[in-house]
Amino acid sequence: MVHLTIDIGGKPGKDCRGFCSYCYFKHAKDVPPFGCRYCMPFKKGCEYCAKGVKEEYAGFYSLKDVADHFLADLQMISGDITKITISGGGDPSCYPEFTPLIEILGSLNVPLHIGYTSGKGFDTPDIADFMIENNMKEISFTIFASDPALRKKYMHDPTPEASLEVIERLAAKIDVYAALVILPDVNDGEVLRTTLAWLEKIGVKGVILMRFANREDQGLILDNAPVIENQRVHTMEEFRDIVSEAAARFPALRLSATPLYDPAFDSPFAIRNEPELLAHLPRITGRVSVITGSIAAPYIREILGACGAPEGMVVPVDKEISCLITIDDLKKLDPETLEETVIIPGRAFVHDPEAELLLDRRVIRGPETLSADGETSMGMDLTGVLTMEMEGFTQLIQLINQYGRSA
Repeated sequence: MVHLTIDIGGKPGKDCRGFCSYCYFKHAKDVPPFGCRYCMPFKKGCEYCAKGVKEEYAGFYSLKDVADHFLADLQMISGDITKITISGGGDPSCYPEFTPLIEILGSLNVPLHIGYTSGKGFDTPDIADFMIENNMKEISFTIFASDPALRKKYMHDPTPEASLEVIERLAAKIDVYAALVILPDVNDGEVLRTTLAWLEKIGVKGVILMRFANREDQGLILDNAPVIENQRVHTMEEFRDIVSEAAARFPALRLSATPLYDPAFDSPFAIRNEPELLAHLPRITGRVSVITGSIAAPYIREILGACGAPEGMVVPVDKEISCLITIDDLKKLDPETLEETVIIPGRAFVHDPEAELLLDRRVIRGPETLSADGETSMGMDLTGVLTMEMEGFTQLIQLINQYGRSA
């Protein structure tokens, strides 16, 4: 089984008919490289943490370049291609050569998938029929609201009625996943209930609710906060309640959310509800400081505590999302309160040598992930989520025992 990804390039805000009001990349500055797990030890900055995180493409690639890269990838794989995903920094619906691209890929008789689109480039509903005829089988579609006026105002969609009809036509024939960034007092409450009722009616397969972020501690690390001036943000407790209510009210929809949570599995960190699995994790015999984000901290503390972790092993920073931790978050910690070995999240945007110099501690990079967020768990079952968590926490505990001082 081979899953092939087609990168069409494109730049956020430029190749998508303009930024949506709530877009993460709106106001993004040209910040210096953060450092990350891909950097060489002697150099802070690499292609990923210098450009990739900002999706700094020059623009859409030409159809010829896309085709050439696709053919080169084909030469390097063996086995049958089971899925082709179209993605990029820009919006696929706005790709100037979208129609010929789909025709070319559709001729291969391989299921096509669009990883994300706002649909702002779809000006006629007939494009839905065209995609279906050319073997499009799955699409993830940002909707914001079923009210075209709200979609036009906040997504700047010039033809919102057409975009919504595209979603409806696609949902009748293929797997459609809808995404909604939730703005307090805009598309939550009754607006959200109306939108979800419509999505349920037209047969959308799943819905992901995305909590709007507007501050640096919520993940805006590109010197781009606030995205919307004076816009209130849901607390995590408020957002979780919204997700719970929506899941209970619309059981026909497979509904999950990011950064929390998936009601189907009570994840992320569903393993905390499985005493038998917790008992099979290694016992903790070393002492380290485990740095993590403020959202994950209480869950990780509970799970490691069940494995014998001493009090204070888990150290949260102000940043909510663990993989968006930067050196600025570590600067707020008191090194005197940390163990001689510090474990940071595997995907944190930190250059390890810089962190070691700052903290005067040995810095070890932990697992890339300990659980599945709502976007990932949407396509998983409970066994898959628990397996991922068992593997992640087993790896973390092994690092604790290998590098930590004796407890």
